[in-house]
Amino acid sequence: MNANVTANKSMKASQRTGRVKPQKLADIILAQLESMIIEGSLQPGEKLLPERELALQFEVSRPSLREAIQKLEAKGLVTRKQGGGTFVSDNLLSGFSDPLFELMSNNNESQFDLLEFRHGIEGMASYYAAMRGTPADFEQIQAKHNEIGNSQLEKGEDDFRGEAEAVVQFHLAICAASHNAVILQLARSMSPLLADNIAQNLTVLAKRPDIFSKITDYRKRLLNAIISGEPQKAWGASHRHLAFIEEILLKSTQENSRMERSMRRM
Repeated sequence: MNANVTANKSMKASQRTGRVKPQKLADIILAQLESMIIEGSLQPGEKLLPERELALQFEVSRPSLREAIQKLEAKGLVTRKQGGGTFVSDNLLSGFSDPLFELMSNNNESQFDLLEFRHGIEGMASYYAAMRGTPADFEQIQAKHNEIGNSQLEKGEDDFRGEAEAVVQFHLAICAASHNAVILQLARSMSPLLADNIAQNLTVLAKRPDIFSKITDYRKRLLNAIISGEPQKAWGASHRHLAFIEEILLKSTQENSRMERSMRRM
């Protein structure tokens, strides 16, 4: 990652044409850091390397690096803590206000809307992850899949929050493996809402303990399709996994409605 090489090319191009103004080195560093944030190499809340190490990594002078970071800060992409370093801003993914999160989390219809949303984004992510994923991506997806099993062993009775968050991290790893920045950042912005949705779904599904082994099986099929590099199979596995959950939830909702009507008649 040599910002000087890029700057030299830009300067040579300007000398040949006589029209293009040479791009400042700080702006080139800025563009590279922005790309790292967009693609997820630098995540919200992550601490940047110390200035000296970062300058060595980019092979640039510290003043140029410092100017680039100042521009990042002016854009609200990073924050500095006195004596604590520079961090990628936490609020990058505040796509929804807290009141809207709460409203959607407590609305039954929104829960099914979120499942439909997951059909689209998780299906696309699975397809492209199987197509474009690297061995390192697959290793990360496998690790996140294993963490779901660990969370199931560690959870308390009727406590599905940890498992829900592990499931979200599994799907975020798939989104990262898709190498589509829009899919990844949209999924990240929705992750708190999706974790709430999954936790509520698991609470309902807990009334049918036999269901969990089937969901685990569907998830393993999805994992295997992605790691084996079969895009169409991965898309289908994602769809069948969510369709199964949706079907069970719809049946449960209908059963609850019948019980409520019976209670009213009594």
